[in-house]
Amino acid sequence: MKPRVRYAPSPTGHLHIGNARTALFNYLFAKKKGGSFIIRIEDTDMARNIEEGTQSQLAQLAWLGIDWDESIDKEGARGPYRQLERLDIYKEYGEKLLDAGRAYKCYCTEEELAEERRQQKARGETRLHYSRKCLHGPERDGPYAIRFLVFQDAEYTFFDMIKGEVTFKSEDVGDFVIMKQKGIPTYNFACAVDDALMEITHVLRGEDHITNTPRQLMILDELGFDRPVYGHMPLIVNMEGKKLSKRDESIIQFIEQYRALGFLPEAMFNFIALLGWSPAADEEIFSRDELVERFDEDRLASAPATFDTGKLHYVNNRHMKRLSREEVLALCRPFLEEAGIGKEKDEAWLESLVAVFHDRLSYGKEIVRHYEEFFSAPFVIEGEALDFLRQDGVKELLVSLREKIHQADTLDAKTLKTLIKETGKETNMKGKMLFMPVRIAVSGSMKGPDLPEMMNLLGRETLLERLETTLGKIRMP
Repeated sequence: MKPRVRYAPSPTGHLHIGNARTALFNYLFAKKKGGSFIIRIEDTDMARNIEEGTQSQLAQLAWLGIDWDESIDKEGARGPYRQLERLDIYKEYGEKLLDAGRAYKCYCTEEELAEERRQQKARGETRLHYSRKCLHGPERDGPYAIRFLVFQDAEYTFFDMIKGEVTFKSEDVGDFVIMKQKGIPTYNFACAVDDALMEITHVLRGEDHITNTPRQLMILDELGFDRPVYGHMPLIVNMEGKKLSKRDESIIQFIEQYRALGFLPEAMFNFIALLGWSPAADEEIFSRDELVERFDEDRLASAPATFDTGKLHYVNNRHMKRLSREEVLALCRPFLEEAGIGKEKDEAWLESLVAVFHDRLSYGKEIVRHYEEFFSAPFVIEGEALDFLRQDGVKELLVSLREKIHQADTLDAKTLKTLIKETGKETNMKGKMLFMPVRIAVSGSMKGPDLPEMMNLLGRETLLERLETTLGKIRMP
């Protein structure tokens, strides 16, 4: 049987980096094995649901390049795919457990349960399990929850794809609620029933869910369903090794925020895939199709995955370098327009701007910072750069170029390239002795982006000012 895996978000917020990783690994596993990837909406926590939560999640997954085979917008044979549309199903299976004596009605109020826990704590008990006082009590009128009757002195063992063999003892799990008083299933009950009825074969999820697994196994076993194969992925931690928290403001954590900054979806897909998985070869930059081809669940890591923002920027930069100049300009244009940059410039100038910073960009919006630093940074020539300019022939070279720039009818990158070459011929300077003095004289640096493009970006007035300043420096003894 081909694998069927699922990503089951709650519409209580936007797509977090950790949830995106869960979806992505399930997607890669399904595609590599020729199976199906299902998205199930677990919306029974109505108090926390937000109106746009579901559509936001789906939109960001689609932007990342993660598509699905079945969901609320792609109905299959095992729907519905919203839990609130499956309440009759949960009711049916809850009653089956009641009839079989594997569950019982609990009439306790929240106040009674809170008082029971208070007394347990006062007695120094460490396992705050329900006392079972309703287990053998009489039927009563009024609202009730349904509790699962946990076996005593039993063990539940399963093979975890990542952690290996894992065992839980029933004594660590009290009789837990499977149906609330208002007929709403609890997470573990709905999850187990849905996984069974949707024929989910493998469950890849974060290790914070591992304590839910014994409860789900109990339900599956008692209802006579097959168990899926579980795999619990390690936590994502920050650079200090602390669990990634949504309150950690040092890291941007929601996919739509990266999208708004001009990160590339293929780069985000690539980076997230490396959070807890490593390829066999010593490589890091992959397309989505390459990741599908190379994915191997046996290479999922058991150690925490470090969210390294520097590595994310590196991965995105590498993907941006694969883009054409036109593609980079299209990515950066909204940020330039928002910042009011280039409003009075033509398309050629904008293309030069992109060309100058293309290789340095880690994400689209970063072009605004590069632009501001480029035009506002003080023009300084010192040290090795200044020494280089004081070589024989440099002064004549720069004087000639200054005059050509001054006299040119129009300036663009192509014209500037021609003027530099003509200056070299006139002054008998070539190679490094031609291009390095010009670069230093207009930028103050001995390295940088394409020289004619950079000069075009500066414009005639700034070029002439900088050449004059430079000539003043090299006239000094």
